[in-house]
Amino acid sequence: MADTTSGVRPEQPPSARIDPSVPHPARRYDYWLGGKDNFAADRRSGDAVAAAYPAIRTTVIENRRFMQRATRYLAGTAGVRQFLDIGTGIPTSPNLHEIAQEIAADSRVAYVDNDPIVLAHARALLTSKPEGATAYVDADLRDPERILSHPEVRATIDFDRPVGLMLVAILHFLTDADDPHGITRRLIEALPSGSYVVISHATTDLVPREVAATAAPVTTTSMIDMAFRTSGEVAAFLDGLELVPPGISPITEWHSDAPPEHRTPAAQASMYGVVARKP
Repeated sequence: MADTTSGVRPEQPPSARIDPSVPHPARRYDYWLGGKDNFAADRRSGDAVAAAYPAIRTTVIENRRFMQRATRYLAGTAGVRQFLDIGTGIPTSPNLHEIAQEIAADSRVAYVDNDPIVLAHARALLTSKPEGATAYVDADLRDPERILSHPEVRATIDFDRPVGLMLVAILHFLTDADDPHGITRRLIEALPSGSYVVISHATTDLVPREVAATAAPVTTTSMIDMAFRTSGEVAAFLDGLELVPPGISPITEWHSDAPPEHRTPAAQASMYGVVARKP
């Protein structure tokens, strides 16, 4: 029997934390990508965003492509062999470890998310090559100490060697009250020299003024708070780091392998992407 006299409540099992009446960013993202692992609340939230910004489905597809290109850069050009991916989302192939391990089979990836559905899919689908490793950690970005000290993270990631910290489409779910810059700074402090940070972040900088004006109201109708930040505000997450050229740019343009005339316009995927190195 659980001890109820100490005032410490036992942690709920993941399945007990699934509330289908409340939308979750990962399940809403899955809905936009055409997946089936979402509830009515996620679809209502997704439709509210799409009503204000019809290009949202293009945006999430382009964000996945940015993640894939950034991973190839880290695993290939930069030679990174360890990745800490926070805000993993429901698996959509190719996943980060598949890309990294295609380049270097011994790549190791710790996936972190706070949605039990994401973790269930991750454990079932994100199978590492035998030379490498994958771990799946139940934690929230708002609690960086739990992430950094988690036994599965520690068993997978050697913080004495360079790490690729992936914060892809996650920081905009932290409002200023959450202290996103402090959280990011704590994570970066734990990384050794030669590590990299990858960020993609929603912005209204790249859309027409009339579209930007709908951004604040839609966070209410979608039932999920979002913070749209400028390029300067995104740069503040990376103080003291060396930006990989071209620096902070629209996700459709960062190391794109498509000719300019075939790229999705920035206004159709209004997110910044950036990769930075810790000296």
